[in-house]
Amino acid sequence: MINYNADMILYFALILALIFSIWAQLKVKTTFSKYSAVSTRAGRTAAEVAEMILKSEGVFGVRVERVRGSLTDHFDPRTNTLRLSESVYSSTTAAAVGVAAHEAGHAIQHARGYFPIKVRSAMVPAVSFASKFCWIIIIAGILTMSLLESSIGYYVMLFGIGLFAVATLFELVTLPCEFDASKRAMHALGTSGWYSREELRGSRAVLTSAALTYVAALAVSALQLIRLVLRYLGNGRRR
Repeated sequence: MINYNADMILYFALILALIFSIWAQLKVKTTFSKYSAVSTRAGRTAAEVAEMILKSEGVFGVRVERVRGSLTDHFDPRTNTLRLSESVYSSTTAAAVGVAAHEAGHAIQHARGYFPIKVRSAMVPAVSFASKFCWIIIIAGILTMSLLESSIGYYVMLFGIGLFAVATLFELVTLPCEFDASKRAMHALGTSGWYSREELRGSRAVLTSAALTYVAALAVSALQLIRLVLRYLGNGRRR
């Protein structure tokens, strides 16, 4: 069973990771807001930029649509649709252009068969179930072990922790996908000749701050998983 000192260290690390996660969320919003005030001289909307990047990379058949909300931008491989939020779609700012280029990067990944994105897509059905029910199952297992003193509870909890591990693995696989999409985005914008260094700096700042949210999410999940494993499974005991 996890000793007191190790538990306290993990607990403290988890608190720091949660603080980092909150900071990262605030950082992406403030950075996006800052560079949403920086209009690009090229005057191309984010939607136009995404379409031109896809065309220049030989990726066709991807629809670029507007979606409600703020920072709800994403690429949907099921319908081959790149959706840009209301604050991005028609905007010509450095922030919007960076976001659109990033999502175009995801579309290119799917078109090129980028291995991490294929793994991530294959995991989606399992992760959808795991993220919804892992904590319910974990708590049910713990309660069964404590109240009924049944070994069944151990295996229920083990299953729940396994589901949580799947969700954590998904976040790990997501990291290279996000970093690679941003790399593709900045390369496309930089070689287009449309944007100045200052404008590119703004786009890069937005994408970098967004990447931090994924790093933070992984840190929180990984620490939670380690704590669960050490606290409940470390000694391999069953009641």
